[in-house]
Amino acid sequence: MRLSLATLDRIRPGVTRPPFDPARLGTGIVHLGIGAFHRAHQGVFTEDAVIADGGAWGITGVSLRRPDVPATLVPQDGLYTVETLDTVPRYRVMGIVRQALTATAQQAEVLAALAAPTTHVVTLTVTEKGYVRDPARPAVPGRPWTAMDWLVEGLALRHAAGTAPFTVVSCDNLQNNGEKLRAGVIAIAQERDAALARWIATEIGFPNTMIDSIVPATDAASAARVAAAIGMIDHASVQREPFGQWAIEDRFTGPRPAWDKVGVDIVADVTPFERLKLHVLNATHSTLAYMGLARGHLYVLHAIADPGLLGFVERLVHEEIAPALAPLDVAAYWRTVHARYENPMVDHALEQIAQDGSAKLAQRLFPLLTANARNGLPTACMAKVVDAWLAFARSREHVIDPQAAAFAAWRTGEATLATAVADPALFPDAFRNDRAVRSAMGLADT
Repeated sequence: MRLSLATLDRIRPGVTRPPFDPARLGTGIVHLGIGAFHRAHQGVFTEDAVIADGGAWGITGVSLRRPDVPATLVPQDGLYTVETLDTVPRYRVMGIVRQALTATAQQAEVLAALAAPTTHVVTLTVTEKGYVRDPARPAVPGRPWTAMDWLVEGLALRHAAGTAPFTVVSCDNLQNNGEKLRAGVIAIAQERDAALARWIATEIGFPNTMIDSIVPATDAASAARVAAAIGMIDHASVQREPFGQWAIEDRFTGPRPAWDKVGVDIVADVTPFERLKLHVLNATHSTLAYMGLARGHLYVLHAIADPGLLGFVERLVHEEIAPALAPLDVAAYWRTVHARYENPMVDHALEQIAQDGSAKLAQRLFPLLTANARNGLPTACMAKVVDAWLAFARSREHVIDPQAAAFAAWRTGEATLATAVADPALFPDAFRNDRAVRSAMGLADT
């Protein structure tokens, strides 16, 4: 027996179910990039908001490339289970996703959802690499392929029809994510219609955000625990840690769910939230991934239990990250993060974290390393993390990374730090042109 609306009333006792009829919930949100993180994080906050304050805030989830997630959700009528990995795991069946689409096969349906007057919010989890355009693939009207292209297509339909604007909420791990998304969308719109670009620039809100919860990839063990808990098969289940945080800049251009009533911080400035998350949690995650894998560890909880590696991370946080983020209370935030890493129920794979390093370190580490070098602050630990990342890439024939081609070319020649830094696809200009940064990395002056 498989989870669906028809079997919802047969779920075992002790499992939380939607206190509303999912089939009757209207949709008000389109989400681009409907992976595990969205379902475990924004999906939970949004369903909580519906429970607290009502509203037609069901989600139309869109997979931009592959049909995998819609293929699991559609037969289950959008239902899925969240396994919260606490001392005693908790199970909750979610009814917030009302439609699941694959953009490559259902373009008309995706555009209809984006253009619908009932859509007031569009959210995104497309990872850091989703905000970089490939210059070899220029935007072609009517043929969207990136998340930004889809936004422009949907907004163009709304603009032409005189439909009210929606708010675009980036939920990805990069600093000033809303501003970066806004700039990319306007640039694409400008290429096709100056009036559309002006309308987007003046009417569409792109709030900056910070999102935080550890969501390990669902594995066979989690799926088996879910099946035992709910008494049926769920091919779309997700697992997450108990901690969850979401801060959104108060820059909405229309209605929104009552997120503020269920723990979401709606604030004037998300900068303090995002700087702590990006440069403490995300930076140490990457550190544990690259250095932990080199020491034979598979999961975060094993890497953080390694005394030598923990000592290195502590030095990184207290001697290099904390001075760069002053006056933010890095020490208190790190204590919370450290405790989360030690959760024995969370098997967060280091290989998963290690993916897309060129995009992640560009946000998590390079800005701090550059700032510290220029300000005369310590950088030795950060430089070692960069070395560990390159060693990781050098050790694998196939690297999952937006710059995989650059790594392949680098490995075919003399693989040195100097040759890697010379590649603008892998490192920003400061690593080539800034004397202080080059000195911090142990590179000769140019």
